[in-house]
Amino acid sequence: MSNRDRNTRTFWLTPICGVVVGAAFAVGSWVGGHPASGFVFLVVMVVFSGALVVVSRRSETVRGLLDRRDERISSIDLRATAASGLVVIATVIGAAVVEMARGHSGEPYSWLGALAGLCYLLAVLIQRIRG
Repeated sequence: MSNRDRNTRTFWLTPICGVVVGAAFAVGSWVGGHPASGFVFLVVMVVFSGALVVVSRRSETVRGLLDRRDERISSIDLRATAASGLVVIATVIGAAVVEMARGHSGEPYSWLGALAGLCYLLAVLIQRIRG
């Protein structure tokens, strides 16, 4: 397989995943009795995925995020992903504390926080063993 084929596949992976996630939202909403919401979720994800492809033709940053050839942009993406993860983890922990303060068990936030912590530990261990 040539590098061009691999880069083309890598480029299309994110937009395709966006459409698949939109379809999953649509099916979940439909099954839950909210087909209109599901349709809106699907449209939003399809439009966003299409916008990524269109914008990538003019934006070096977006193109780099999609094709993963530029190490600098991949490094920026990694740091942005880590920052997003920290914000989500902090929010989950905060929500668990609020739920416990209200006299509840803290679920589902407590198990989401535990899952995030476990995932972090495993990632550190795997990276340590590999590196």
